[in-house]
Amino acid sequence: MRIRPWVIVEAPDSRGLRRVTIGSGTVGSAWSRAELRRLLGRSGYPENMDLDDPASVSWRGGDGGTWPDRPWRRRTVMSLMTAGLLVSMVFGAAIGWPDASGALTFAQRITGVLFVLSGVVQGAAAIAALDHWGRRQFKASGAVVLLGAVIVLATDSLLLFLWLEEREYTRYLFLFMPLWCWSVWALVLLVREKAWRGIPQPRKFAAGVVATALLTAVSLAYSTMYQPAAAPMHFTLEAEFGKAWADQNLPYVHVPLTLRMKNTGGIPVYIINDIYTVRGRAPLYTRGEEDLATEWMRTVGREGQQEGEAELYVDRLKYTTVSSGRFHDPGSSLDVGQEYSMKRVFQLPRDSRYDTVGVELQIAYMRKDRGKLDVEEFGFAHPTWNRNDRRYYCAPAICGEQIIYRGRVRHNNNLINMTRTPRYVTAVWSPGGRFISSISSLAFDYSGPGDYREERRELERYGAAKARVDAEISMAELMGSAGI
Repeated sequence: MRIRPWVIVEAPDSRGLRRVTIGSGTVGSAWSRAELRRLLGRSGYPENMDLDDPASVSWRGGDGGTWPDRPWRRRTVMSLMTAGLLVSMVFGAAIGWPDASGALTFAQRITGVLFVLSGVVQGAAAIAALDHWGRRQFKASGAVVLLGAVIVLATDSLLLFLWLEEREYTRYLFLFMPLWCWSVWALVLLVREKAWRGIPQPRKFAAGVVATALLTAVSLAYSTMYQPAAAPMHFTLEAEFGKAWADQNLPYVHVPLTLRMKNTGGIPVYIINDIYTVRGRAPLYTRGEEDLATEWMRTVGREGQQEGEAELYVDRLKYTTVSSGRFHDPGSSLDVGQEYSMKRVFQLPRDSRYDTVGVELQIAYMRKDRGKLDVEEFGFAHPTWNRNDRRYYCAPAICGEQIIYRGRVRHNNNLINMTRTPRYVTAVWSPGGRFISSISSLAFDYSGPGDYREERRELERYGAAKARVDAEISMAELMGSAGI
């Protein structure tokens, strides 16, 4: 009979797996006595080999009946670890991909890329979990799983912190809250097992984890706080009257009007609302017997009289809207250095009693580095007098005639979108009338006043503001240019 090498069965490790050595080489490992027989059978040993014969098998750290493996417990832990890492991988990619592929600024894209890369690491950790709770053929598998669990804890802690600022309902709450609890459980288990023991230089590994976390934190802070606050916003608005022309067939004078807008700042914007209004002023003149302060105190508060206006020879003012309209399409963008101009012609009667004609141009905008507006949805006009549009219908006797524009806006930091209810940009427009722009999470209705504190906070968060310019010309100058 051929003499076979001596079989050595090592002591069970923390999970109950026993390494098997034949001669000078390791041939595998076994969880149970039956698995040891199959392993020896593949190495040429007979199936009926006496495993308790000390001349054939040497048992270390226990005899042939020492098999502490609990397969159901081990497989349950392995399944929970793998499932948590895979779910977090998908969630991390969902957070980072919109910023990595579509963010406006470089810092925001870097933040998105870091979240996508963290998802890749978590995917690798899920594969390593199968090995760590299996045969452990890869020495660093435990450290990789530990790294994945740390990333999950850091990501979901950040999401939880952002959610606590608003405490609003979001369906993602039912995802990152369980994942946070899972990460705490996973870290406790991995630290208890000292999962980092398989890596050759644990200190460098820890330093790399800390450096990655700091880089992510700095990039996130720069993209969400410093850069949006530091980038300047400047607009150039111009309104100018041209040379008037008298109509030979009608008793009217045609007055050209030129409006210009240019983004002279460092950030592109969305134009969410705009209006230009031309008004004629009809005053009641006086002899000026009173001094300027007395005249101002007597007339302030009357129709058309502004508190910051004082004229000695003008008693009462009445303004009449002559022309009004839109300057730009709602939701259109104005990039850095881009200019938009428009020319219009409006008519004035030759015998009008106006002494001056003025134009006011107003725009409401939102920074594109703060959020992304659903332009297609926002650009659809909803007339409030349309009975078929029940959501926006309002009786003209109550609301007048106005047009509503409303569309979803998503923050350019997708972490914020994951931790809050959706936000919507709403614009209200009517010729010569209401000029309203707001951002809020409230459903659109006419049931009562909204949350003005939230609207102010959201307008500031998305960098929404207004700009205006006005110009005035005397009626005498217009008529003179027309040769009248």
